[in-house]
Amino acid sequence: MGKQFTLTAADKHSLGAYRADPQGAPKGGLVVIQEIFGVNRHIRAVCDRLAGMGYAAVAPAVFDRFVRDFESGYTPDEIAHARSYLGNLNWDNMVHDMAAAAADLKSVGPVGVIGFCMGGTAAFLAACRIPGLSAAVAYYGGMIGKFADEKPKCPMQMHFGEKDDGIPLSTVEEIKKKRPEAEIYTYPGAPHGFNCDERASYRKDAADLAWSRTTEFLAKHIKK
Repeated sequence: MGKQFTLTAADKHSLGAYRADPQGAPKGGLVVIQEIFGVNRHIRAVCDRLAGMGYAAVAPAVFDRFVRDFESGYTPDEIAHARSYLGNLNWDNMVHDMAAAAADLKSVGPVGVIGFCMGGTAAFLAACRIPGLSAAVAYYGGMIGKFADEKPKCPMQMHFGEKDDGIPLSTVEEIKKKRPEAEIYTYPGAPHGFNCDERASYRKDAADLAWSRTTEFLAKHIKK
């Protein structure tokens, strides 16, 4: 359904991206932000799923600044390899890359952002730092607590697993206190990565409930 293409950020950096478009006129656009595993099969499937719902979706390859065309699966060795790149992350650069993806979508109507894992934190930062977005959804963004003093400029929804080893519920409670305007949900028994059906941590019940909340939220805020 989708296509690979190239984006250019405001600082002239060139990065890869994946775009999926609906069959009919789009309701709007969504920037889809990857986990640390690149714009892999799972993230492309998320874009295709959103396109099937009527949205144009673009996933920028935000790792292209330090490793080109990176994508990974979810075996223990692959996870360890992907984690080795965490020290290369630059959130300011990632905001540039997300803004480029949002600009690519502006012709289709209102634009939102949805991100997972590292991309969940990135989606929160996009909501705070990129003007003109209509909605943002963050799945288990591990660094949102660090940035929670920043205020999103658009409606914000967040999803966290109650058994996430990397995001204590105390951190989620702190985010709720600092960002009372956001919709924040937790899922009993759900670990980190519970939405990804390619990961051992996948939990179908939690994923289905979170996705239903996501689709309702997007329908409410991304419309012409």
